[in-house]
Amino acid sequence: MKLPKIPLAQTVIKLCELQKIKHIVISPGSRNAPLTIGFTNHPYFECYSIVDERCAAFFALGMAQQLRAPVAVVCTSGSALLNYYPAVAEAFYSDIPLIILSADRPKHLIGVGDGQTINQKGVYKNHILFEANLKEDINPKSKIAKDAPKIIKNITNTLETFTEIQKDIQTYNELAINQAIYTAISQKGPVHINIPFNEPLYEMVDTFSVMPKIQAFDIKDEQYEYESYSHIWNTSSKKLVLVGVHTPNTIKQGLLDALGNDPSVIVFTETTSNLHHDSFFPSIDKIIAPLEATDFEQLQPEVLLTFGGLIVSKKVKAFLRTYQPKHHWHVDEKRANDTFFCLEKHFKCRVNDFLENLQCVPVTSDYQLHWNAVKTHRNQKHTAYVNQIAFSDFLAFDRILKAIPDHTQIQCANSSTIRYLQLFDLNPTLQIFCNRGTSGIDGSTSTAIGAAVISNTPVLCITGDLSFFYDSNALWNTHIPPSFRIIVINNEGGGIFRILPGHKNTENFDQYFETKHHLKAMHLCAMYNFEYTSAYDEITLKETLNGFFEESTKPKLLEVFTPRQLNDEVLLNYFKEIK
Repeated sequence: MKLPKIPLAQTVIKLCELQKIKHIVISPGSRNAPLTIGFTNHPYFECYSIVDERCAAFFALGMAQQLRAPVAVVCTSGSALLNYYPAVAEAFYSDIPLIILSADRPKHLIGVGDGQTINQKGVYKNHILFEANLKEDINPKSKIAKDAPKIIKNITNTLETFTEIQKDIQTYNELAINQAIYTAISQKGPVHINIPFNEPLYEMVDTFSVMPKIQAFDIKDEQYEYESYSHIWNTSSKKLVLVGVHTPNTIKQGLLDALGNDPSVIVFTETTSNLHHDSFFPSIDKIIAPLEATDFEQLQPEVLLTFGGLIVSKKVKAFLRTYQPKHHWHVDEKRANDTFFCLEKHFKCRVNDFLENLQCVPVTSDYQLHWNAVKTHRNQKHTAYVNQIAFSDFLAFDRILKAIPDHTQIQCANSSTIRYLQLFDLNPTLQIFCNRGTSGIDGSTSTAIGAAVISNTPVLCITGDLSFFYDSNALWNTHIPPSFRIIVINNEGGGIFRILPGHKNTENFDQYFETKHHLKAMHLCAMYNFEYTSAYDEITLKETLNGFFEESTKPKLLEVFTPRQLNDEVLLNYFKEIK
């Protein structure tokens, strides 16, 4: 087995192996050569080469999202690691363990005009959980003695002295790497390990010269007295449970059944919650959008229980900020956002543990019964509206969602895509993921491809045209499985902006807000070896969907063209019609 000669590189590689970080995404470069040599020649690791650093980081994020375990992404020095930043921020707010391994120049070559060099220390400081700035190895033949004698001017140049210094450096580096990896695993988020390498970078050996070990760190469990909270819960007749982004299949079904069967509880689930029950309320905006002030007063809960990640629905946020509950509790092992400005208690524990300890009992109430009647009415209005509208984004989403095979994983892009999905009651066998940490359009396709590499079920990426073209380098990837599918809703611009206040249909709006365009995905598919199909109306959409999900020898992309100046009218009229 070929290994880098540099002990620091060996230490990083060995500790990644010991900590079972198997998947390594590598952005090609020279300064990171010692890491690339070590990872790619080691039989334990599965390595992926992604040239575009932004795509590489989101690809790694998609893998880590599915594994629920750290994935490492490796880059050279300079601006390379800045291109990782959007994915680092997403991982930070979405609680996804991502390990950034950035190669760096040695300290004495920073700030002196050396090429491909920036100040890498602290570059992610606002969006990481831990930063390890490692120390460069030193030995009697090190170039430090020649290139930067000031560093060792007070040291007697003897073998024994250099050995002791290197031992201290090795101890420091092992502790820092261990702590970074432990933090990524235990706190579920991104960490940054910055690694200085001096030349020569490409020298190799056959065996490890260092044998680092995993180091243990203390874990503190939070303990709570549930009695007073159980009393409040079990004596309240109006309790609202709101669930944001949530990993599928992580809450016991019996606990969900208990909530769904309690007449004093209504459960609002976002599309990204991946929770389903006949008594739950998906499609929150469908319920809330048409309500009047007296309706909001009737819906206002005494207790609001939230768990999961960030909330997509602006309407539910506006409702709960205006009609605040007496008590708001959030359950999450890591953080609690005071989204509604009335957070009373953060329970740092698993949702299963919280619900079991709360010891919920059904409370007599007409709260759920009343709003179930509203839900039934809204669903009837929804169906009637869809059956009479013209071909548009709305109708396209309806037809697409009905055609998706059971047990498909959907990775949806941000902006209009995730908001349209919020309006439909989805097939409960589907799993829904979306980068809602920062809610950016960058990296959606890259994330979906990373997820597809790991997932045991087929992955479908549903995206808007701007999100797709923005991240088109995602297709520059040799690891895409043939089962991967993309559906692009092409309405020739940022159609979501047309439903916001503004002077649409003006030259200024078209260019600077909606960003009108005439791009098509056909040529990208030819370049990246995707099977391409398109649809322009309901008939062609139905025809293309018929065979789109069948097995193939290469991935497929379906581009659905919708009328740019009609989509916003159809969507805005929807909320009027479902009253």
